[in-house]
Amino acid sequence: MEMKKNDIYEAEIIDYTNEGSGICKINGIAVFVPAVAAGDKARIRIVKTAKNYAFGKLEELLEPSPDRVCSDCEIFVRCGGCSFRHISYASELAFKRKFVADALTRIGGADSSLIGEIVGADTPDHYRNKAQLPITLDSDGKVRVGFFAPRSHRVIPLDTCQLQAEVFNDAIGVFLDWANRMNLPPYDEQTHSGILRHLYLRYAFRTNELMVCVVANAHELRKEKQLVQMLTEKLPALKTVVLNTNTEKTNVITGKQCRTLYGDGYITDELCGLRFRISPLSFYQVNRDQAERLYTLASELAGLKGNETLLDLYCGTGTIGLSMAHKVGKLIGVEIIPQAIEDARRNAAENGITNAEFICADAAEAAIRLHQRGLHPDCVILDPPRKGCDSALIETVVRMSPQRIVYVSCNAATLARDIKLFAENGYSLQQAIPVDMFPRTNHVECVVCIQRK
Repeated sequence: MEMKKNDIYEAEIIDYTNEGSGICKINGIAVFVPAVAAGDKARIRIVKTAKNYAFGKLEELLEPSPDRVCSDCEIFVRCGGCSFRHISYASELAFKRKFVADALTRIGGADSSLIGEIVGADTPDHYRNKAQLPITLDSDGKVRVGFFAPRSHRVIPLDTCQLQAEVFNDAIGVFLDWANRMNLPPYDEQTHSGILRHLYLRYAFRTNELMVCVVANAHELRKEKQLVQMLTEKLPALKTVVLNTNTEKTNVITGKQCRTLYGDGYITDELCGLRFRISPLSFYQVNRDQAERLYTLASELAGLKGNETLLDLYCGTGTIGLSMAHKVGKLIGVEIIPQAIEDARRNAAENGITNAEFICADAAEAAIRLHQRGLHPDCVILDPPRKGCDSALIETVVRMSPQRIVYVSCNAATLARDIKLFAENGYSLQQAIPVDMFPRTNHVECVVCIQRK
């Protein structure tokens, strides 16, 4: 029987997609349904059909899954920030480990016994130390902040968020009070008019330092001093206030120009016993505690003894490599973003690390140059973007003949693909450990050790 839009069927949810939607089978066709739990029995309304699959929405829950819990957020389905607020954290972790294991065994040909238990968070809430909130007007003409709805630029206003640091809620309230008093219009992407684009917040959990950054379609704001005064009076943790200017017709959130309105223009946090300076444009892991666990695991898998050469490709601001610098003779970090390399060098200097060298270059090109220099690292750290490593980089790393490769990935599918490529070049998987860096979302990190045969 042909499936049509608005048809309603009874079905049981049997699994999840990698984006967190539920999967059920109707007339032999996979139907993807958001905000359901594996084990739910429900009435599903079809909203879109394709040749071999369809999309649906929950019409009526007939029998809830044992994994289902009451959501503590009224807007999570609409805002798209969370995928799993409606299931228990234990079942979320089980799905994420299964997802990693399926990818590594099916795509990468890995032995399932080499995949360890997932490292969950002590608490799945209020872990995010960064928030980038688009600014809009609500139906009453009041300035609000929120999140973009999935696959759109329609802002879903919010008052609080269960993922973000709790201090952000107070900062949002003060900012909105000021913005509405000043009658400053939010930015309109269609007409390129208006002033306020994003409210950008960062918080250092270990040092209790808060940054408030306003991203504006302007070089200055009306009553800037009043904003600073209101923030300093209401927020004891406030360390700095920054204006970021973005006058480009772009979807990129921040511009290149920052002006400090209060404080030093940065905050400082502690990670793995080191101190890291965080400016508005610096990269820093959004879940500090889980990042520390991830880096500790990476260090253990690297098996460093104290005199090795460690090559950290895609090093960002140097956090992973610098956390291991005291265990090696020489650290070399490579990153293509100049600002990140500047931050990495500053982080090394401020922590008294003298055995680190940072190179601003494309990872693949730098690896070739270092190989031509005769560099033979004992261990290589890879932490690429979601697309993984390109084949040229893998070939160059293999030619360097490191004893171990520690690969940190946010995409299990591309990780599995690259593990297979390394296996074809004489490197075998020793261990893989999933780490839940982003609880309540569909994302999962994984760290693996690959060793030369």
